[in-house]
Amino acid sequence: MKSKSSRNLRTLLLYSATALSLLTLSSPEAAEPVILETKVISQQPQYYHGWSTLTRRSNGELWLTWSGGRLAHVCPFGQVHAMTSKDDGKTWTFPRVLLDGPIDDRDSGVLETAKGTLIVTTFTSLAYVPYLEKGKQFGQLTAKGWTTEAMKKDLFQKWQACHNRLTDEERQAELGEWLIRSEDGGKSWSARIATTVNSPHGPIQLKDGRLLYAGKQLWTDDRKIGVCESKDDGKTWQWLAEIPAREGDAVVRGYHELHAVEADDGTLIVQIRNHNKPNAGWTLQSDSTDGGKTWSTPRPVCYGLPSHLLKLRDGRLLMSYGHRRKPFGNQARLSTDHGKTWGEAMIISGDGAGGDLGYPSTVELDDGSLLTVWYEAMKNPAPAVLRQAHWKLPEQ
Repeated sequence: MKSKSSRNLRTLLLYSATALSLLTLSSPEAAEPVILETKVISQQPQYYHGWSTLTRRSNGELWLTWSGGRLAHVCPFGQVHAMTSKDDGKTWTFPRVLLDGPIDDRDSGVLETAKGTLIVTTFTSLAYVPYLEKGKQFGQLTAKGWTTEAMKKDLFQKWQACHNRLTDEERQAELGEWLIRSEDGGKSWSARIATTVNSPHGPIQLKDGRLLYAGKQLWTDDRKIGVCESKDDGKTWQWLAEIPAREGDAVVRGYHELHAVEADDGTLIVQIRNHNKPNAGWTLQSDSTDGGKTWSTPRPVCYGLPSHLLKLRDGRLLMSYGHRRKPFGNQARLSTDHGKTWGEAMIISGDGAGGDLGYPSTVELDDGSLLTVWYEAMKNPAPAVLRQAHWKLPEQ
């Protein structure tokens, strides 16, 4: 029988060999996409905009949802906001509130199903509570303009007033993973529907009609990662399969924020944000060839997280992801073999002030160009904004 130290050494060597074999995919040298325009599209500078998702409907209309109404990265005020564009992102409607629960609504995914239903996802959180109890929110927000003692006191009172709308038991009951549905193009919305998992960019539509939601169970004891499915256009969800962890990896603290895509050959691909020591800060990938019933052990793809996956009209796959070391910004990679390998990094944006940015999502426009939207805390003292890049893939 091998000793524990021998097994650990073997595992370390395996991870090291895997990383070395992927150096060509993870090189800081990047292909050069054609950036046509980059601009800020958020319209409420008083708010911190977080964790958005962009989708394109069958009629060409763009929908963008995010966690809005916030004063900081962590606070109790989050709501689900949305705005739309009918001219490929040249102009956007003024934001509207889709959902405002009594505790913090974080992240937001959006999808149009094959039946024309709009689905918007979110999750609720009490992550702000430790900051409220310890008063640490002052230090967190001072850098963003909350500089005077009077402002700090006013903010603290607002946090308390929001927090005290519910009892401890009521707050705990509000924790969950949620979605809302609209069957009339976003004019009206259902009540919240509980889902089995959560991830920032929400579920995807499969060719067989199912909706597949790759994500993490946030409020269970084991906090598994895996996939659930809906066979009724998002009205109900059933657990389908767990995604296995690599040997030695911790799931609860190490795996987060999944997203999926279906390749032309039927392979289902899920990418995972990884915070385990091997490949920390990287995106991992797991695949399924049986419709999501079983999944491969995750393998490392590249540095950067979390990722959004898109199948282009020509069948190639595009992953876009935040890059939280220099150059701070967002990058993308292409796969021409149904997700088996990924090409060189393409820098969508590289002028970020720091790591408080990312969660990009991308759509393909009619002319083949691409539109990517992400959140970013920029150099000025205002809270985080939504930025958009209109770009083209490098010439082949």
